[in-house]
Amino acid sequence: MSDPAAPSPRPLDEEFELDAGWPAPHPQCPHRDVSGVDVDSAGNIYLLTRHDHRVLVFEPDGTLLRAWGEGVFTAPHGLTVGPDDTVYCVDNGDHTVRRFTPDGRLLMTLGSPHEPSDTGFDPTTVPAIHSVETVVRPAGPFNGCTNVAVTGDGHLFVADGYGNCRIHHFDDEGSLLHSWGDAGTGPGEFHLPHCIALTHDGRVLVGDRENDRIQVFAPDGAFLAEWTDLRRPAGVAVGDDGRIYVAELWRPAGEASFTSGVATVDQPGRVTVLDPDGAVLTRWGASSERRGAPGTFIAPHDIAVDAGGRVYVAEVTYTFAVGPGLVGPSCAQHQLQRFGPRSGPSPSTHHVATRPR
Repeated sequence: MSDPAAPSPRPLDEEFELDAGWPAPHPQCPHRDVSGVDVDSAGNIYLLTRHDHRVLVFEPDGTLLRAWGEGVFTAPHGLTVGPDDTVYCVDNGDHTVRRFTPDGRLLMTLGSPHEPSDTGFDPTTVPAIHSVETVVRPAGPFNGCTNVAVTGDGHLFVADGYGNCRIHHFDDEGSLLHSWGDAGTGPGEFHLPHCIALTHDGRVLVGDRENDRIQVFAPDGAFLAEWTDLRRPAGVAVGDDGRIYVAELWRPAGEASFTSGVATVDQPGRVTVLDPDGAVLTRWGASSERRGAPGTFIAPHDIAVDAGGRVYVAEVTYTFAVGPGLVGPSCAQHQLQRFGPRSGPSPSTHHVATRPR
């Protein structure tokens, strides 16, 4: 088991550095995981937390503004702040997407609580790779939905991944317009569409987590490309500069991907930054030896970028690693980190691997 080393590691990246004092501890708002993170137009940071199942809102300096959502969520998974600053929370456990005002007043619910769509998914089966392999057919909204992206005019693209293999497109009133996706490893097929974001030119980015790739689509669902120099993309965000930030979940040695086979070595969690065409610009945070030390990652699950270029990385350390015994209990507070841009030139680009189609 890994525990954090006492001293902080040296900087892990030439462009970003850890803001080690952010946020200050808030004992009145305990939690074990931060499953979702995003930033509103004023720079306030919204966290979706587990084991107390609520939303926490912080000012940029780390001051706690408010908390809400107690008694609402079943299994909090994804959080997205829309262009109008309303807050979308994806509940993986009861198969819903809820829209709230910034102070927690419910505006809309998509999906039927506790009524998953029929995909054949069987979470009781012991999987060879991951339980999503039991999804035998695509279906409507929702079965284990994971995250949501919001357009400027309020349309929603929802990733429906733990018990389904689809992306659903809704209009601003919550009416389903169309869906796409099937189970598998080919273009437009998914094994756990886990995260979703929109580029500035309207492309839909889907983190196809257990296929180790991001798939790129037109808004009508037409397949455009896949970016494969990634592993387990769990969170994706697009910065104001158009760059794409990806949180990649840890894959311990011996676990497998549907596309890459069994990992023969430890593949620690990390953050990767891509240009708008999918070329890798920089990476940081991967460490097997110092896992849990400041600036490294245990279970990165979501990511957000504010207008100043600061990067927020949320982790589900307890669910993913402490509970199963992959790391020791002293790692339990490793749940949220902020990284700020350094001064000086950005690192050079190298090209991402792609599979020809």
